[in-house]
Amino acid sequence: MAAPSGSATNTSFQKKSRGKVAQLPGARPSLQNGQLLISTGVPSLDFVVGGGLAVGSVLLIEADTYGHYAQLLLRYFLAEGVMNGHAMFLGSADERPQTILKNLPCPVEDDPIKKAAQTIKNNEGATYSSEDRMKIAWRYEHLPKHQSTPSTHRFGHFYDLSKPMPTERLSDVPCQCFHLQEKNSSHRGSPYQRLFQQIEKQVMEGGFNLLERQTKDRNILRIAIDSLGSPLWGEEQAVNQHDRHQGAELCQFLHALRALLRNSLAVCVVTMPTHLFPDAAVVRRIQRMCDTAIGLESFAGAEKEKNPVFKEYHGLFHIRQLPRLNSLCGHMPDTMDLAFKLKRKKLTIEKLHLPPELPETMSRTQDPVPSAIAPSIGCGSVGGTSKLDF
Repeated sequence: MAAPSGSATNTSFQKKSRGKVAQLPGARPSLQNGQLLISTGVPSLDFVVGGGLAVGSVLLIEADTYGHYAQLLLRYFLAEGVMNGHAMFLGSADERPQTILKNLPCPVEDDPIKKAAQTIKNNEGATYSSEDRMKIAWRYEHLPKHQSTPSTHRFGHFYDLSKPMPTERLSDVPCQCFHLQEKNSSHRGSPYQRLFQQIEKQVMEGGFNLLERQTKDRNILRIAIDSLGSPLWGEEQAVNQHDRHQGAELCQFLHALRALLRNSLAVCVVTMPTHLFPDAAVVRRIQRMCDTAIGLESFAGAEKEKNPVFKEYHGLFHIRQLPRLNSLCGHMPDTMDLAFKLKRKKLTIEKLHLPPELPETMSRTQDPVPSAIAPSIGCGSVGGTSKLDF
């Protein structure tokens, strides 16, 4: 007698098994699309861009006028690579790469999240009195709400900007440096071609190419390029020419770089002084060549520095483009009205809110409230600043 059509003996449906996720230091899969992520070194920036930087992608940081805050984010990115043992590649045309590496922020070893996780691990199975339970609950009450449950899994570290990273930590991590001003007879071609050749060599010879079979343990390569596209890279001719070919060589470099990273265990962060490009179409084309694009607008030397609306911040944080990898709809933050604040020991990215009370004698000649935050005035959202960092 034939088996029923719905029986398990003749069905063609099988349970799909999940692929094994690569276990790499300092990396974790995304909860949205399964893409492997690494931390930028700034927890609030990880939260804004969707949990971290996707492996195989390019992050563009449109630098502020003086480039101070953009390079600070670049140093956070490199410091996080040192803490996770990632290989690094640092390219620059102005400041020497060795100088940038010497000014990396010092890691904070005794952060509250790590202490709480270690306390739970050491006291598992222990019995507490009612008074001890109240002390432990009060101690956890001050932890950030979005990470109130301590975990032994670490993603990202905390850093102290007032102290440089110890030199013994830097010596344990392989780092390849590229300085444009150093002349080498073996390097030929334009500055962008020389830079791409060095990056490609590091990816292929370092074992970061996914198309080749590797026998040793896998690792991640962090690529950092400081002030790409500045006049020191030979862009002064392109900036002075207002034609359709302006910035074509830079776009070709970014296109080739992204194609190389798609099949590699590498992530690239590029800082670029886009305010030096007179043609806005070139800037938009460069943004499309990258996966993630953010902009920093510093208040230093601007009229907004004296505006009471922005007295608690050091600049505005603009999201130009967010990645859409392995999904039709990418991550979108709760709000696009963001600002950054530089404290003595850390840099934070926060939601931008108006102060609770503005002086009635505020000059009418000052900069008006940006249109992006104007609707929040009538919605009663003024008040304290809700932080994304901790």
